[in-house]
Amino acid sequence: MTYQSRNHDDAKWESVVKRDLSARGEFVYAVRTTGVYCQPGCPARIPNRENVVFFSSPDAAEKSGYRPCKKCNPKGLPPTERQVEMIVKICRYLEEVDELPTLNELAARAGLSPWYFQRLFKKVVGLTPKEYATFSQVSRFRKHLYSSKTISEAIYESGYSSSSRAYEKTAAHLAMTPTAFRNGGRGIRITYGSAFSSLGWVVVAATEKGICMVEFGDNPEELPGKVRQAFPKAEIEEAGSDFTDLLRRVIAYIDNPDEVEVFPLDMQGTVFQKRVWKALQSIPPGGTMSYREVAEKIELPKGSRAVAGACASNKIAVLIPCHRVVKQDGRPGGYRWGTDRKLKLLRREKKKETTSK
Repeated sequence: MTYQSRNHDDAKWESVVKRDLSARGEFVYAVRTTGVYCQPGCPARIPNRENVVFFSSPDAAEKSGYRPCKKCNPKGLPPTERQVEMIVKICRYLEEVDELPTLNELAARAGLSPWYFQRLFKKVVGLTPKEYATFSQVSRFRKHLYSSKTISEAIYESGYSSSSRAYEKTAAHLAMTPTAFRNGGRGIRITYGSAFSSLGWVVVAATEKGICMVEFGDNPEELPGKVRQAFPKAEIEEAGSDFTDLLRRVIAYIDNPDEVEVFPLDMQGTVFQKRVWKALQSIPPGGTMSYREVAEKIELPKGSRAVAGACASNKIAVLIPCHRVVKQDGRPGGYRWGTDRKLKLLRREKKKETTSK
């Protein structure tokens, strides 16, 4: 809806005239003569006051028939460093609370409108405040499962109101029941298979959800141990013939990465790591991005080092193509499975891309 108060309109008009960036997120203004709406600070020419109408949000402006300005991009502005710091503080707060505050309460804490706060939080973190709070509570539960004397104690120390609530909320995140997780994966079945590829020996491991590990190695006898290190008490066994097709497809993709192939993945990592890994999956064979470009892609332009750390933590080689991330000057950079393998992968993919043109 539009703001009807004269005092509100006068204050907002003053922000428009001064191109006040601090007013962003509080309102947008539309120009009747152009049919366009902008946010405070827009570099376009200041319109005549009599042609301006104010709205509480871009959605409200668009419902009234206005379209977003291409110069100030009111629906897609990247967050400022101050905004990122504020969102990080909210994240730290959500990691400590037992009960999730309402969106209005969190927005008030941030000094923003609920609509803009929700949008900004998801842009910075990749999750809504509610999703992040759920993830944080699951993380606390994960830690308490190791340290508490009983599962019931872990449930209530993590802020869950009942055991049924805890089991309901954590099953999808732990990929197993709390009891199985507490026992180091006991009762969870993980199968693996090994084969030789053009880049050396490979072990592929999978849960019921999908592939959880693709590792290279020089000694095939050492590879199964990597799986056991991840889930020391899981039911880990060498796969039978039913695993052969998946193993063959993974090896074929490693040797011919330009093939169109979709694998079910069970990615084990933090929210930020998964956000980076999903961004890496958008880099096509033959293409590369710098650590800085990946950071900019996930809208954290100063997060190059964090991106490098997420790449180094990737346990699913090639299928999550961290080898396609290079240094700003084009040098290959590090690779947990060796720079030689990284260079071979990049050269092979580049050659296939050139041949296909």
